[in-house]
Amino acid sequence: MTELDAHRAATGTGDRSRPRAVLPALCITQITSWGIVYYAFPVLNPAITADTGWPTGATTAAFSAALLISAFAGIRVGRIIDHRGPRAVMTAGSVLGVASLLLIAAAPNLPVFFAGWLLAGLAMAATFYQPAFAALTRWWAPDHVRALTIVTVAGGLASTVFAPLTATLADHMSWRMTYAVLAAILAAVTVPAHAFALKAPWPAAPPQSPHTSDSATTVSRSRPFWMLAAALTLSAFTAYAVVIALVPLLLERGYTTSQAAWALGLGGAGQTLGRTLYATLARHTSVTARTTTLIALGGVTTATLAFTPGPYTLLVALSVAAGMVRGNLTLLQATAITDRWGTTHYGRLSGLLAAPATTASALAPFAGAALAVPLGGYPHLFAALTLISILAALTALRAAPPTLQSHSCAHKPTPR
Repeated sequence: MTELDAHRAATGTGDRSRPRAVLPALCITQITSWGIVYYAFPVLNPAITADTGWPTGATTAAFSAALLISAFAGIRVGRIIDHRGPRAVMTAGSVLGVASLLLIAAAPNLPVFFAGWLLAGLAMAATFYQPAFAALTRWWAPDHVRALTIVTVAGGLASTVFAPLTATLADHMSWRMTYAVLAAILAAVTVPAHAFALKAPWPAAPPQSPHTSDSATTVSRSRPFWMLAAALTLSAFTAYAVVIALVPLLLERGYTTSQAAWALGLGGAGQTLGRTLYATLARHTSVTARTTTLIALGGVTTATLAFTPGPYTLLVALSVAAGMVRGNLTLLQATAITDRWGTTHYGRLSGLLAAPATTASALAPFAGAALAVPLGGYPHLFAALTLISILAALTALRAAPPTLQSHSCAHKPTPR
């Protein structure tokens, strides 16, 4: 077998057909998993606290604890997928997701409620973007950017589909019964999809080139890796703090709750739109330039929101622009490992890279709310977040490995 044939066999290109069911299945399961396990909670939390008397801070802390668990469990999940593929992990994760929602729905007290969310954190680690990215990166390389874009565009619809559905169910039944119904939907959609659509043979890891010959341990301990992790963590903190703080920012400026909600929702639509543009951006920029520019643009949109009191249509446009940047940042993180170190250890390295960023995203809502008061209001909070984005962009400039190639070279299709 020639080196070219070996590369095609390993990456899923050439004569061997890619598993056709994988991409549509992951699109459906990402919408469903994110929509039910993640986005249903903010819709149901007011009903949960009103019915049980549990403090809002406590129920939200349980949800944040799930995100923290998912961050650290994702490291182990990535290693398993590298060696065995995604089928067993994602199927088991779907089952855990169903069990966690049923436990949450039946929780008689806060400790059991917390236990349910800790179990949900394991389900998130095994079913959300990171394992899906690992699957597509191995099966679709070197053309994986297109597949990742399709899945994240689909995932961006999760709140659009399930937030209204959850609200409709909650209008007609208790929050406990709503979670039970959502658990049934999760079981019916994701368990069979992961079990049957992901059963294709798992390709061997592609051979390492001279430019990506370092082991996963060497890469994970390198200065460029941790500088990149620091940049993405600071950026994630800013992005998630902005999302949560946008509504109170607009309320503080005199807009209605409905106007603020529409601005936030249209920002989510901008996120989906932004993801469709990433492949074009990737073809025309180097890795370092792309990383630094997107993080810096996040700071620019945050600054404009901080210093623009109105009119409302301009604020909506800025929210959409901020959403477009966030959408690109999702794909930036998804491709960060392959752009720099190849696909051989993608699962493990992406899990390590995502862990601090996910932790930051879990802590950002609380930190943002806590800082808004001493800083003198939400406009000042947004100004502070702008400074964090600038620091993140400067950190990203120092995250390029010495052997870094341009993206256009790294993703040049294999000759046929």
